[in-house]
Amino acid sequence: MNGDNFKEWFEAILPRLEPNAIIVMDNAPYHSVKLEKYPSTRWNKAQLSEWLQSKGVILDRPFLKHELMAKVREIPQNKSYVIDKIAEDAGHTVLRLPPYHCEFNPIELAWAMVKGYAKRENTSFKIDDVRQLLHTAIERVTSENWQNFIKHVIEEEEKIWKVDDIMDELIDQMEPCVLTITGDTDSDYD
Repeated sequence: MNGDNFKEWFEAILPRLEPNAIIVMDNAPYHSVKLEKYPSTRWNKAQLSEWLQSKGVILDRPFLKHELMAKVREIPQNKSYVIDKIAEDAGHTVLRLPPYHCEFNPIELAWAMVKGYAKRENTSFKIDDVRQLLHTAIERVTSENWQNFIKHVIEEEEKIWKVDDIMDELIDQMEPCVLTITGDTDSDYD
């Protein structure tokens, strides 16, 4: 999968969604193509200069590449994503999951169910048979399964909120710890 393929698929499914849908999405690279490319050290001086000027930076003299990169770092990155903009233009909202928290994504449970079925039922190990097993497995995911996946995700989210509350309480109860660091020492290791 890549950003272009995902974008094409995403644009095709948007009309099938109910109005004002909330689309839950993880941070896979193909979900997270930025609207605007942010310069990197791989860019040449001409590209860096052009980008900076497009941001209103006046370059009144020739700059070395490292000087241009320093100016680039002064400009905050635009963290808008192509997919989010497409969804917004269609009247929908993308809700992004925090990185590395697949437990908040019900599709992961569905995918585990699909793969588990294909693994259990695969006896030939031929690609066409595996493809058919995957299609069959997908068809076997019921609305009841989905409700259970969502319920499980909600339970996981509630666990995290409880941990967050406990951490807040512990932090509030902590006594301040002040370390005084001076040049004077009574250590035997001087």
